[in-house]
Amino acid sequence: MTVIDISPSVMQFLLAFIVVAPLLGAVAALLPAPPGLRGKNPDQAVLRHGVTVTGAVLIAAIVLATGFDHDQPATMQATTDISWIPALGVRIHLGIDGISLPLLLLTALLTFLCALYSYFKLPAGPSPKAFIALVLVLESGTLATFAVLDLLLFFLAFEMVLIPMYFLIARWGGDQRRAAAWKFILYTLLGSVVMLLGLLLIGLKSGTFDMVALATDNGRGLTTSVQVIAVLAIGVGLAVKTPMWPLHSWLPDAHTAAPTVGSVLLAGVLLKMGTYGFVRILLPIAPDGMRTFAPYLAAFAVVGIVYGSLACLALARNGAKGDLKRLIAYSSVGHMGFVLLGIATMTPTGVNGALFANIAHGLITGLLFFLVGAIKDRYGTADLDTLAGATGAALYGRAPRLGALLAFAAVASLGLPGLAGFWGEMLTLFGAYSPAEGLSRPAFRTFMAIGAFGTLLTAAYMLIVVRRVCMGEHTPHSQLPPDDRTPRPADAPVRPTAAGSPPQLADIQTYEAAAWTPLAALTVLAGLWPAILLGLTDPAVQKLLAGGKS
Repeated sequence: MTVIDISPSVMQFLLAFIVVAPLLGAVAALLPAPPGLRGKNPDQAVLRHGVTVTGAVLIAAIVLATGFDHDQPATMQATTDISWIPALGVRIHLGIDGISLPLLLLTALLTFLCALYSYFKLPAGPSPKAFIALVLVLESGTLATFAVLDLLLFFLAFEMVLIPMYFLIARWGGDQRRAAAWKFILYTLLGSVVMLLGLLLIGLKSGTFDMVALATDNGRGLTTSVQVIAVLAIGVGLAVKTPMWPLHSWLPDAHTAAPTVGSVLLAGVLLKMGTYGFVRILLPIAPDGMRTFAPYLAAFAVVGIVYGSLACLALARNGAKGDLKRLIAYSSVGHMGFVLLGIATMTPTGVNGALFANIAHGLITGLLFFLVGAIKDRYGTADLDTLAGATGAALYGRAPRLGALLAFAAVASLGLPGLAGFWGEMLTLFGAYSPAEGLSRPAFRTFMAIGAFGTLLTAAYMLIVVRRVCMGEHTPHSQLPPDDRTPRPADAPVRPTAAGSPPQLADIQTYEAAAWTPLAALTVLAGLWPAILLGLTDPAVQKLLAGGKS
């Protein structure tokens, strides 16, 4: 069933357009604007160009989704297969199925919303031309990662996003941006070198780099030892990008230093590239190797869940001087731990849960970083103690709509039933309860119990954040200065502290509502109607785990 009937050639064109258009748009952004498009303000003209290109890509992605045959989500659709480097057998092979389509739509949506947000709130830094060009190159590389079906092309697309993100952090970031950018690039590049060796090993030993052919073969052309080495090498590179504990330490620094849109794209789409690689490459191509490492992957995953939550609790406590952006970054370590746990179960339930959690994390954490960026813009800081101080700074009183949306995103992140965050975590825990044949059931049930405990920790730190930031903190009467101990009317202005009174806050602006509403609406839609995602992913996952057989 398709929403609209689109011919295969048009579907091919749409997918190719989605991948290539941002790259062409990046080149156009750096060129002088034609006389009729320069406008009175060249900076606004290039920002408008960014909104136009990302908007066109989003529209093309939506049309592609409406032409997608939802009765056959396990079949690769809109495929293009052209010989590129015959000597190496490398082909320009593109295609989408029920696994990659949601990620493609998420990437197009988040990039468009970031471009729209930047049109009104450009981060301080060098030329807007360079900023828009980097965002578009980043979009092209991410979309290509989810669309290509050749191992070497996957690697090229996977690496294509590193340089744009490096410069977005280093040139438009905040404090410690250069150190954070270097840490990001070094970690990811070192992981990628090891991953390339694993990809070459698979391609040379099997005689092809075609991901569809390799998935159909299901590891039968590779010995167990080759699969184990390949999973170890490729898994390290993917785990760095995911990020998996203990290879996560670049992430909090990168998020803390990155501009708002950089954090949204990093959390919303770049982290998904690593987990997508586990599902698309390692599970179907090297199943024996994955079965060997699955218990270790699950163990690292649940340690990451608990570690990320404990780090967030430490940052959220009173007096810790915790940065709210850093706290959300550590929460990503925990949430991506659930994704890895679902993948490690090697079951349809667990992998479907992982893919659902991927999309939910992109929507919810993208919204959280937008909100935290807006709070930092208004207060000039993301320090939790400052935001929660007894200076009338509580969001519910100063900007009630902003506070309500932050509370909504927080409860969605902690997995409240009825919102998108619930289903992914629940399905991964169900998958861990009954892992694939050959995996230790007692071990995975232990991992399930630890993961379930992690959900309680997640609820604890998110509710603390909501209480402190949205409600503020009550200062005991005995600790007030002597002239502040007399009762005052409830509507009297708060006396400024030594640090000065907080600025009057603007509530949600029109452009902010335009950028944030789609994420909030989709969080509710996916929570109330999970079949909209699971109906796409489940047949594709079943086929993937069955060795290409539906």
